[in-house]
Amino acid sequence: MPTALQLAEGTPALQAAVRRCRALLHRRALVAGVASTIPVPGLDWMVDAALLSRLIPQINAEFGLTPAQLDRLDPGQREKVQKAVAMVGSVLVGKLITRDLVRKAARTIGLRLTTQQAAKYVPLAGQAVAAVVGYGAIRYLGEEHLKDCVRVARTAGLLPAPPDEAPRSLSPTKKA
Repeated sequence: MPTALQLAEGTPALQAAVRRCRALLHRRALVAGVASTIPVPGLDWMVDAALLSRLIPQINAEFGLTPAQLDRLDPGQREKVQKAVAMVGSVLVGKLITRDLVRKAARTIGLRLTTQQAAKYVPLAGQAVAAVVGYGAIRYLGEEHLKDCVRVARTAGLLPAPPDEAPRSLSPTKKA
C-alpha cells in the first residue's frame, strides 16, 4: 500500500503539502499519545475527537479541499473535484467536519482504541502501550486522509493552494 508521499510523487506541490501535513499530523498524534496515558475514562476519546475535528479541516485546507475553497472554484473544476471525491470514497474530503463524521472515521480504528482503554490501567507498561496505540490511531487516520486528499487532487487535477486561495489546476490554462 503506497504512502501519501509516494502517491504524490512527480508533483512537487503535492509532495510539499504532504510533508507539511505529516509534520502537523505528527504533533497532533503526540498529543493523542500523551492523553492516552492519563487513566481517566473517556478522556483519550474526547481528546482524539477534538484533535481529529481540527486536524481533518487543516489537512483539507492544505490541499485546497475545504468547502469554502471548493466554492471558489469554477463550476467545471468543482464538478471534477466532486467526482474525484466520490471515486475515492472519502467521507472527510471537502466536507464540513462534524462529530458524526469524526465518529465514522474513528470506527475504523475502534479495536485499537478498545485495546488502548484496557491497557492504560496496567501500571507503566500498559500506559506505554496506550500511548503507542493512541499515537498510532491518530497517525493512521491522518495518513489515510492524506492519501484520500492526494488521490482527489490528482484525479481532479488540482495543485494545493494556501488556505486563503482557491486551488490551482495541474494542467496549464490558455489565456485569451
